[in-house]
Amino acid sequence: MTQATLTISSKNYSSWSLRGWLLCRMAGLGFAESHVDPDDAANRQELLLLSPSVRVPRLEHGAVAVWDTLAIAEYLNETFPQAGLYPGDAAERALCRSISGEMHSGFYNLRSALPMNLKARHGAFKIFSGARPDIERVKAIWHQCLDASGGPYLFGERPTVADAMYAPVCTRFRTYAVPLDPVLQAYCDAIFGWSLMQEWTEGALAEPEAIAELEVEF
Repeated sequence: MTQATLTISSKNYSSWSLRGWLLCRMAGLGFAESHVDPDDAANRQELLLLSPSVRVPRLEHGAVAVWDTLAIAEYLNETFPQAGLYPGDAAERALCRSISGEMHSGFYNLRSALPMNLKARHGAFKIFSGARPDIERVKAIWHQCLDASGGPYLFGERPTVADAMYAPVCTRFRTYAVPLDPVLQAYCDAIFGWSLMQEWTEGALAEPEAIAELEVEF
């Protein structure tokens, strides 16, 4: 059996680690987790968005090394085509890739204003005005997909790469009390009820460390 290792960062704070981990589990890949030290300076910079996410997640599968979340998604799709990481329909696959790429390359204001923190809950949160267009764009993407597919996931009955890419946004909306209409709340509830998300969240809640810069009182 080919050995695989996925290098990740904090389960509580690292949205890119979550995406890579979900993709590997969705593909059915057995892998060992390797964790970057939370006190590592470069790792902290990534979590604080002061440097690009180039260290995690990183997948090593036999002689192959893949970093960057979308590159991991494409590698897993080629290696495990039976996993159905993308929709079966060509037009839906194109849309799935497009919205996944949009999350991958955009939404900087949303990510910086609403950092992922699975342990935190804010009953009310004043959202930075620069993040509001990002939030509205995410909502529009979700509605477009859910109206077409009927849910519960963005492209129907089973999660795809797009759901792995947007799952951390669901947690951000919950953490910072972003209001959602019933359709979008039902989507987030489906993500929270997803067994893989529950497994990741349990790991996040068990983490002892805290990064002070991400634990400020808003």
